Amino acid sequence: MAGRIKFTKMHGCGNDYIYVNCMEKMLENPEKVSIYVSDRHFGIGSDGLILICPSERADFRMAMYNADGSEGKMCGNGVRCIAKYVYEYGLTEKDKISIETKGGIKYLDLTVQDGKVVSVKVDMGEPILAPAQIPVLAGTDACIDHPLSVGGKEYAVTCVSMGNPHAVVFVDSTEGLPLEQIGPQFENHEAFPDRINTEFVQVLNRKEVNMRVWERGSGETLACGTGACATVVACVLNGKTDEEITVHLLGGDLQLFYDRENHTVWMTGPAAVVCDGEIDISHIE
Repeated sequence: MAGRIKFTKMHGCGNDYIYVNCMEKMLENPEKVSIYVSDRHFGIGSDGLILICPSERADFRMAMYNADGSEGKMCGNGVRCIAKYVYEYGLTEKDKISIETKGGIKYLDLTVQDGKVVSVKVDMGEPILAPAQIPVLAGTDACIDHPLSVGGKEYAVTCVSMGNPHAVVFVDSTEGLPLEQIGPQFENHEAFPDRINTEFVQVLNRKEVNMRVWERGSGETLACGTGACATVVACVLNGKTDEEITVHLLGGDLQLFYDRENHTVWMTGPAAVVCDGEIDISHIE
C-alpha cells in the first residue's frame, strides 16, 4: 500500500470524518484504513473515513466507512462536508451540486460567503417506511410506535430509512441515558438484520427536540444527519412536532423540514474543516 496519503479532517456538528480526495486515484483497502485513522489514540481520531470519488451519475460520489471498517450507505453530516470540500478546495465552482451515495443521489445547495461555505442545505430524499426495505422484522406494513423488547425492557420504536436504517425512540430526557449499555443492544437486536442506528429523542415543544444517537459501527457520535432526518419523520408521524423543527444534538443544531406533500426531507446545517495533513499507512496490509 502507498506510504503516505493526504487527508482533511472535517466535521458537521461534531460528527467527524477523515476525508481523502480520490478523484484521480482510488484508495486501496479503505476498510482497514478507516479502522486505523479513526482510532483516537493511535490514529487521527474520527467517526470514520469518507472518500471523495468520481461519479458517472452525479458531480461527485461519496464512499463512507465507519470506525469499525464497515461500509455505510449515507452520512448526512458527511455529505455536507463533501460539499464544503469540493467548493473550497477547487474541485467545483458550482453552488448547487449532486453527490452519489449508496443511499441514492443527494442534491445540495451551498451558502457561500467570502469564498467559504457557511452552510449546506441537502435534499435528503424520501423516507422509507416499509419494514422490509429498512430493514426491520416488524410483521406490519409500517413500524410506527411499534413495541420492541430490548435488554429486558419494552420500548416503542419508529423505524425509518434515510439511506441508513434508523430506530427512533422517544424518551422523557436524553440526559443520563446509558447509551454504552443500551446502544449495542439496539444495534445488534435480532429485529434488525443489517444492524440499526438508534436515535433517543426528547421532545421539547412543537418545534424543538433533543437527540442522542448510537450509530452502528461507530458508537455514540456527536451528531447524525440521517438520524436527524429520521427523527423529524418519526416526530411528524407520531404527532409530536410540526414538520419543520430544530434538532439539538450534542455537537450542534440541525434544521429539518419534512415536506410531506413532496415526500422529501430537507436538512440544513454547518460543515467545518479541522485540519489538513498526511499520514503514513504503509504498515496497513
